[in-house]
Amino acid sequence: MPTVAVYNQQGQKQDDMTLSESVFGLRSNSTLVHQVYLALEANAREPWAHSKDRSEVRGGGKKPWKQKGTGRARHGSIRSPLWSGGGVTFGPRNVRNYKQKINKKMRRQAIRVCLSAKVKSEKMIMLDELASAGKTKEMDTLRNALPGAGKTTIMLVNNPSDALFLATRNIPRLHLQRIQDVNVVDLLHHQYVIMTKEGAAAIEKQLA
Repeated sequence: MPTVAVYNQQGQKQDDMTLSESVFGLRSNSTLVHQVYLALEANAREPWAHSKDRSEVRGGGKKPWKQKGTGRARHGSIRSPLWSGGGVTFGPRNVRNYKQKINKKMRRQAIRVCLSAKVKSEKMIMLDELASAGKTKEMDTLRNALPGAGKTTIMLVNNPSDALFLATRNIPRLHLQRIQDVNVVDLLHHQYVIMTKEGAAAIEKQLA
């Protein structure tokens, strides 16, 4: 059974806690995690790049010169893709859809695998409780007293209070996240995970 060390709010180790095998004790599955990660990143992508074709470029309504007798090549508009300042042929358009479908079972399993990897690498930090008066200094002191100080950390809380949000928002490399919103991207982008006993029970229930 997977176990993690439990710390108090002074950063001192209290005891060990046994976690659910079905959520925190899975084997690595990099193929699944990679597929889910790419899908989430693609779904967050916006098609900003956009070029105008010849019908959208301003000007060019008049034929530049007559069809015959000038010795030059025939042209009907100065906004042709052949002209400098003309439309773009086969350029990027902002109607492109980058969305990738990902089912719920895959997404949940990938989260379980990532959480299991954090436990195995001893980068899961469990707190017996987490109370805050809204002061950044006390939360910064707690983070520095726990393992992995200075590393990117995501703090998963079941129902974060306004005071906890105020206490954590100005601490570098510390990101507060609701357990309901946890995803593969956040887990991979942060080296350490901080969670309370209550939060562990909530995430086990959510992913069971």
